[in-house]
Formats: sequence, structure tokens, C-alpha cells
Amino acid sequence: MPAYRFEALQTNGSTRKGTLEADSLKTARAQLRAQSLVPLLVEAIASGSGSDADAALPWWQRPIGQGRVFSSSQRAVWTRQLASLVGSGLPIERALSALAEEADHDKQGQLMAAIRAEVNSGSTLGRALAQFPKEFPAIDRAVIAAGEQSGHLSDVLHQLAADLEDQQVLRSKLLSASLYPAIVSLVALAIVVFLVTSVVPQVAGVFAGTQRQLPGLTVAMLALSDLVRHWGWLMLLVLAAAGVAFRLAMRQEALRLRFDAAWLRLPLIGRLARGYNSARFASTLAMLTAAGVPILKALQAAADTLSNQALRADALEALVRVREGAPLGTALAQNARFPGLLSMFARLGEQTGQLPLMLQRAAQQLSSEVQRRAMALATVLEPLLIVTMGGVVMLIVLAVLMPIMQLNQWVK
Repeated sequence: MPAYRFEALQTNGSTRKGTLEADSLKTARAQLRAQSLVPLLVEAIASGSGSDADAALPWWQRPIGQGRVFSSSQRAVWTRQLASLVGSGLPIERALSALAEEADHDKQGQLMAAIRAEVNSGSTLGRALAQFPKEFPAIDRAVIAAGEQSGHLSDVLHQLAADLEDQQVLRSKLLSASLYPAIVSLVALAIVVFLVTSVVPQVAGVFAGTQRQLPGLTVAMLALSDLVRHWGWLMLLVLAAAGVAFRLAMRQEALRLRFDAAWLRLPLIGRLARGYNSARFASTLAMLTAAGVPILKALQAAADTLSNQALRADALEALVRVREGAPLGTALAQNARFPGLLSMFARLGEQTGQLPLMLQRAAQQLSSEVQRRAMALATVLEPLLIVTMGGVVMLIVLAVLMPIMQLNQWVK
């Protein structure tokens, strides 16, 4: 049954907004009038919220302010709430109605109403969520569909919520580890640009009339100041053009594959990227296999979560080997870019018949290792950035003070 959003006038003169379900637009208006409401606006909630149509448009023609209804953290909270309601014995329809009533925003309530309408019309929850691919990734839909088929929807939802929360924790820790160095770098860069473009030229003006030769450091700093002041705009344009060209080049699969493979070979950042992607791959694979998804479909879905194209290609190669009859641990071990820990736990899981459990343990260990390395890198990087930027500022100050010191000697 379709869902409709409405705005109606109440008997006391105030307006009321909400959602309802009806067979047609005419029936929806009749329901409002039966409640002594005067309908001002009644419109259908389209499946998918128009995301597919908007995605097909160029970025400059897309509607403004119509992004995703759920953020990653909000989706994790919603999944946890739905798991608790379903686990308490509520039917899916009533659980969705409760979530719609408690939604923080109107768009979230409308989304819940649209999903509930799909479920009431006979669709399963997984199929109803498939109508909104922008809000619910394919992995979420596959896990929920598997939970419905196995009759353990509540357990699967709790597991999915835990996985989403773990991903949020890992992402937030990586962000916090990189935030402070980024802020320090930006502030220091702004200070250096100010000194070079404002302070250094004033020093040049003071000593412009003298016939004395300036120190080499001051001459070099003056040349740098002239370059930034006269050609700074061109340098910014070149950087912007290089950024756009890089983004366009990364759309070519072959070039993106080579770039991601080279990225993994970097000494510190490469190990972080490999560990982060491997932890996400293992966690997704563990969740899907625990939900009863066939191993080939689980491998395909887990590979799609990898942001690094080189690792994704390795995962797809492992899928081909598993399809040909190779064990999962052996298939993963033949790809050197995946950590050996992952293939070892996969092999142990296959031998003991506890593959989901072993994959989850591998994901936890990889995630812990990524967090440890990220914090260690941030701990080393923070003082290194401060010392480096302090050295740059010291050079600028010396370039300003050295002519003044020479001037004092000339006066004497």
C-alpha cells in the first residue's frame, strides 16, 4: 500500500504534518477529512526517494539539500533500535511504525512510513529496503534478507548493528588520529604565507635604499615572497587543475588499480590502508556467512566494500579460486596483499567449522592493529610537524633579523 505525506489544517486552526497509508491519493484525502482535517498538501512518498533519478543527473543539476536521510552513525542506531523491537516480539510493521513515530526528522519518519507501506503490501523487509538503495547498502539488505529466510532476523539485526558500530568506532579513531596533524599543518601554512607575503616585503622596503648587500637567506626569502605575491594565484590554479585532473584520471580502472597497488606499498600509510581494508573485508565476510549467505555471494559482497581497487581485485581472484573448489584460506593466502593473519584464521575456521567466528576474530585483531598503528603514527607525526613548522618560521624570522643586525653594525 503506498504511503503519503500530508499537511492538513486542524479544527483549532493549527497545521498538522505526518504520513499515512492509502490505496490512492483520493483515499488519503478522504481519510484526512474523516479525521476532521482539511488537507492542504497530500503527495506520495516515492520509492527510493528519487535517489536513482538524482544520481543520473550531473552534479550541477542535482537538487540541493536532498542528501541521504541516514548518516552512517544514524543507520547503526536505527538498526540497533529495529533489532531491539523485533527481538522483543513486535511484528515488523509495528516496529517500523514505532520508529517512524520516534524519528528525529520528518524525512526519517517518511522513509519509515514508505518501508512500512512496502511491507504491508506483501514485501519482505529485505525487499522493501531494496527500494531505497541510497539509504541501505547491498550488504545490509543481503544480511537482513538472509535473517528473514533463516528465521533469526533479530539476531542478524543485532549482529549487523554491532558491525556498523565497530566500523564507526574504527573510522572515528582514524579521523581523530589525523585531525590534529591536519589542523597544525593548516595553521602553520597560513602563518608562513602571512609572514612571506606581508612581513618580508616590509623588510625589503626598509633596506631598498641602502647600497649594502643583503644576507643570502634574506635575498632568497625576498625572491620567494615575490614569487608568492605575484604568482600565487597561478600556483593555486595549477594545484586546483592538478586536483581535478587527478580525480578524472582515477576514474580509469587501470590507472586506479596501479595507483592503489602503489599506495599499498608505501611504508606506513600502505600498511594502514591494507589493515583497514582487510579488517572491513573480514568483518563483512564474517557477518554474511554467519547470516547464512552462500560463500560465493558473501565474497562478492565483501569485495564490493573494499575501497582499494588492488585489494578488491585480489578478493575477486580469491572468489574465482573458491568457485573452482579451493578452500577460502588457501585462496586468500595466494594473494600477498592480504595480511597472512586473515588467511590463517580463515583456514582455522574451515578446519574447525567455525568460519564466521574465526573471521570475526581476525577482523578484531586487524582493527586493533590499525588503531594502534594510527595512534603511534599520530604520536610521532604531531611533534615532527611542530618542529618542522617551527624551523620554517625560524628561517623567516632570521631572514628578517639578519639585515637589522647588519644595520646596527653599519651604524656603529
